[in-house]
Amino acid sequence: MIDLTINEAALAKTVERARERNIIIPTFEQMADPDRLPGQIKTALGDVGLWDVNPLNLCRITWKNEAVASGGGFGGVNYLELPKSLTGCDARIIGLVGKWFPTGAHKVGAAFGCLVPRLVTGQFDPTTQKAVWPSTGNYCRGGAYDSSLLGCESIAILPEGMSQERFDWLANVAGEVIKTPGSESNVKEIFDKCWELRSSGEDLVIFNQFDELGNYLWHHELTGRAIAEVLERELGPNDRYHSVVSATGSAGTIACGDYLKKLFPASKVVASEALQCPTLLRNGFGAHRIEGIGDKHVPWIHNVRNTDMIVAVDDEATIALMRVFNEPAGRAYLTSKLGLTAEVVESLDLLGISSVGNLLSAIKVAKWHELGENDVVVTVFTDSMELYQSRLAELNEERGELTEVEAAAAHERWLRGVTTDHMEELTYPTRQRVHNLKYYTWVEQQAKTYEEIQRQWYDRDYWTAIPAAVEQLDELIVEFNRRTGLLSA
Repeated sequence: MIDLTINEAALAKTVERARERNIIIPTFEQMADPDRLPGQIKTALGDVGLWDVNPLNLCRITWKNEAVASGGGFGGVNYLELPKSLTGCDARIIGLVGKWFPTGAHKVGAAFGCLVPRLVTGQFDPTTQKAVWPSTGNYCRGGAYDSSLLGCESIAILPEGMSQERFDWLANVAGEVIKTPGSESNVKEIFDKCWELRSSGEDLVIFNQFDELGNYLWHHELTGRAIAEVLERELGPNDRYHSVVSATGSAGTIACGDYLKKLFPASKVVASEALQCPTLLRNGFGAHRIEGIGDKHVPWIHNVRNTDMIVAVDDEATIALMRVFNEPAGRAYLTSKLGLTAEVVESLDLLGISSVGNLLSAIKVAKWHELGENDVVVTVFTDSMELYQSRLAELNEERGELTEVEAAAAHERWLRGVTTDHMEELTYPTRQRVHNLKYYTWVEQQAKTYEEIQRQWYDRDYWTAIPAAVEQLDELIVEFNRRTGLLSA
């Protein structure tokens, strides 16, 4: 599963590098509960910006950062509940907010989850090896960020069609940026580039979020626990948690559903994707504009046995509503015609493009199941509009400035008009159909075996064994920090 075999020779060099660069690694328990961090670290963070390439910011890889750009402490989980007057459905829609992570997206947590097991075991040596981060955007930003802290060489791989903000930021942080053909849905081209790098003879380690079980582990333990805390706070005596909705992407985030099913066995896990590329829903293909949910394959780390439903959303809906939520005419309409408060309207820039897609999927689920005012659907707002201002500028140039009439039409069509088409509740055979799609990517192209895929489906201990490793991993992190001596100093 997650290999925690120690390579002592490389580990000794990694410990020395961490000591040189003042790197203290937080445990999973500390990321879940930052109050467990040493007081001197929390004090020192008072002078550190959230995006600063500063090793102290590893301790901000948590859902509980104070919602400020610099010098913030810790509090409760960052989340947002959107009112019925906006969503148009009776059910309560709540989303965890990813903006308040270092790099402005929760993917830095996934990168951390993939890196740390290799780091504290000596399986990755930052003094000699290069870290490769294949991604459709935010994951490689998180990986390049971690690599920069370690002072190791890094390669960020992402499609050339992603937002300009990603490339601008990577230019100052990543050692090398490789642009692959296509856009969001062109994941195979990223994998092809990884094989090319493997055959180059360079000493490198590829941290592939789509098959690294550390990605699953981070979200199971951190995102799952964060949602559980929100539910503990928000559920009244008559309320019922119904489901968690997540775009599949690398299938890291959706792992939180496995954690939540342990607490709420009757709850549902819902996978969302773009209608223009309905991979899970229709075995389909195509291209779409919902940045952050790379597709045309089923990620290796997706526990399809535990997925209850698939929802597809039109990418035009996400683009149109992104404009309504962020452009002046759209915000004027939301305030004057819908009566939304200024506080609610101003909070809508916490939703990036894929976050709007997750919101629409959550509404579709609520309508499909005819949920009422005491039902709660949770989703994840993975990043914010801070990473997509260039897309708004492009749309204004392409379509002209948004008018209030256009905003009203977009809201009526794409939000109030949400329908229950392009959805499927999964049975045992249909889950198996989706799971079997892994074969074409992972066995035929990525050197996995048929026996491994069968084990994922038939071995009931396969998925539960992954989170069982977290206690041992935390022990290795504590020992790593002890060897650097930085905490005692």
